[in-house]
Amino acid sequence: MDLYDAINARRDTRAEFTGEPVPEDVLTRVLSAAHAAPSVGLSQPWDFVLVRSPETRRAFREHVLAERQVFADSLPPDRAATFARIKVEGICESSLGVVVGYDPTRGGSHVLGRHAIADAGLYSVVCAIQNLWLAATNEGLGVGWVSLYREEFLRELVGMPEHVRPVAWLCVGTVSERPTVPDLERHGWRHRAPLATAVHAERWRA
Repeated sequence: MDLYDAINARRDTRAEFTGEPVPEDVLTRVLSAAHAAPSVGLSQPWDFVLVRSPETRRAFREHVLAERQVFADSLPPDRAATFARIKVEGICESSLGVVVGYDPTRGGSHVLGRHAIADAGLYSVVCAIQNLWLAATNEGLGVGWVSLYREEFLRELVGMPEHVRPVAWLCVGTVSERPTVPDLERHGWRHRAPLATAVHAERWRA
C-alpha cells in the first residue's frame, strides 16, 4: 500500500473485528514499525503489553463500559442520543489488545531534547502508536484506540510499574472490512474540518 493510501485508509476500528489470530510474523512487523518511530534523545520510551487473555479483556471492557456511562450521563439529551449509537471499543472482538506504556525514565537522567519540553517523551510514544497504526493498515489489520478508561485501573490490570503511564489500549486484529468513513462522522458526532482551517501563514490568525 502506498504511504498516502495507508494514511487515508486508516480508521478507528470497532465493529469489524473477526477475532482471527494475527500471524506472528505480521505482528512482529507491525511492532517493529512502532519501535522504529522517532523518539526524543533516542530514548525509545515505549513498551507494548500484548493482551490475549479473555479474562483480562473482559475486565477491561467492563471498566470501559462503566466509564462510557459516566460520559453519557454528562451529555445533554441530544448528544447523549447520538453517543448511544456509537460503539467505542472492540476489546473482546479483536485478536488482541496492545497496551502502550510511556516510561519517562527510559534514556537516563539527561534526555537530550527533553529539558525544555517535559512531554517530548509522551509525544514520542504517540509517534510509535501512529507507526503501528499505519503498518497495521498496510497489513490489512484493524486498530481501535480505546480511551474511555482510568489510567490507574489499566496500569494495575496489566501490571505496569507505578512510574509507567498507560497511554493507550489498542484493539488490534483481523477485520472483515475497513470503514470508509470514521464512525464519529458517520453517526454525526463531528465532521472533519478542511485543511485550510488549520493552516496559518507566519502568525496565528483568528
